[in-house]
Amino acid sequence: MTGKLVHTGQVVMDLVMRVDSVPETGGDVLASTTTLLPGGGFNVMAAAARDGAPVLYAGAHGTGRFGDQARAALRGEGITIAQPPAEDRDTGVCVVLVDDDGERTFVTGTGAEAGLPPELLRTVEVTPEDVLYLSGYSLLHESNRAALLGWLPDVSVAAVLLDPGPLVGQIPRDVLDTVLSKVDVLSCNARESRVLTGLADVGEAASALTDRLGSHAAVIVRDGPAGCVLAQQGTTRHIPGFPVTPVDTNGAGDTHCGVLAAALLGGADLAAAARRANAAAALSVLRHGPATAPHAAEIDAFLAEH
Repeated sequence: MTGKLVHTGQVVMDLVMRVDSVPETGGDVLASTTTLLPGGGFNVMAAAARDGAPVLYAGAHGTGRFGDQARAALRGEGITIAQPPAEDRDTGVCVVLVDDDGERTFVTGTGAEAGLPPELLRTVEVTPEDVLYLSGYSLLHESNRAALLGWLPDVSVAAVLLDPGPLVGQIPRDVLDTVLSKVDVLSCNARESRVLTGLADVGEAASALTDRLGSHAAVIVRDGPAGCVLAQQGTTRHIPGFPVTPVDTNGAGDTHCGVLAAALLGGADLAAAARRANAAAALSVLRHGPATAPHAAEIDAFLAEH
């Protein structure tokens, strides 16, 4: 593996609370557990690093308790940090409510990670062997969006991977189309594919999304335990998943993206990379917490049994 994963998204701290159900408007519930853990882009990077990929975090991070905790977690996974801490803000916090079905609901408070100055992104060194990860959240923050739009045209990498995220419907259409023209792999979940296309069938949505990308590009629509759909070069195929009984789905999509990137860096084709990512996502939902990606040996063993 000669290249690295270059992550341009955001690391936040996740305040994870397990609840029986999400409260109604004006209501209240008691959480059975409460934990503060690194999340957001950290989940993707940790997944890639645990699967053997070198990882560089190119995004912004803050000065304060949350920034310190985020950096310590990144270093603990062997992830290189490209930028110095922002001096005027701490890293943001995302409140994550996980219900008894394992589903999660987010409320995000942004911090320094939403204010990446364009001049800092231009200091990041990438190579033609790298995979560049883009997050849809970056396109919602004015500074991060400007930094990416000014930097992407001059970047030459092996692949640009975009995960548009749950707020994809709020990304301005012209901004998203500009970024999609630079994307090699678009990875989204079934809900996000419906938001982007209006189509309920994940296969039809994946096929429709390829029309918004270049002819060389591919679309992966993640569909939970069913696996994912891969659309590329006029063909659409289902990559079967590994049904399990989840205890916490938080971070499963991030695990999928991180392991997908690591597999591509390792020389796998998209179908093989997607199958490996499906296995990693299945393993991740068997554990509590957002950054529950398995290590390479665990994925290998799981695939050997399936």
